[in-house]
Amino acid sequence: MKNLFSVATAMSLWLVMIASAQAAGGNVAAGQAKAAVCAGCHGADGNGGADPLWPKLAGQDAEYIAKQLGDFKSGARKDPIMAGMAAALSKTDMKNIGAYYESLKAKPGAARDAQLAKLGEKTYRGGNAKMGVSACMSCHGPTGHGIPPRFPKVSGQNAAYTNRQLLAFKTGSRTNDGDIMTRIAFRMSEQEIKAVSEYMAGLH
Repeated sequence: MKNLFSVATAMSLWLVMIASAQAAGGNVAAGQAKAAVCAGCHGADGNGGADPLWPKLAGQDAEYIAKQLGDFKSGARKDPIMAGMAAALSKTDMKNIGAYYESLKAKPGAARDAQLAKLGEKTYRGGNAKMGVSACMSCHGPTGHGIPPRFPKVSGQNAAYTNRQLLAFKTGSRTNDGDIMTRIAFRMSEQEIKAVSEYMAGLH
């Protein structure tokens, strides 16, 4: 009888752990249904739409996506389109959408300007000691896959989107990163920002 009780207890704990893991990680199927409206800008497969200013989300960390959606909803990150899209989302919706996009396979990107990308590689891998700019790979990794959930994946991202976000950090119009990127981008020249964005587009 004691053994049966132990087995039942163990099974109950196991089921609770599974349920907790699913709740923490989000539901991919529910996220897919909720993200149907997102396909217009981010693509049916999460690899971006027609406008390069819209980001690729496929393969991005689920927690990072959920945080950004929360920031759009609260106004911590400002974008009139995304504020409207996130307004009706619950925290569970955000987790589910994040889980869905993380489950999708990211397609490799490509740099269009080899010379500019080469310049960007220097900053990405070595930073700019003179200006106090840290190497991008110290947070985003040698291959640009990030350190989840705080530091996002940047490899293969649209250069135009990355460039726009770095400029937003530089000017202080985007500040939802705990001031890390704000401080770094502030010290970067616009040419460096453009070059790093180009390099990351082809990084994988």
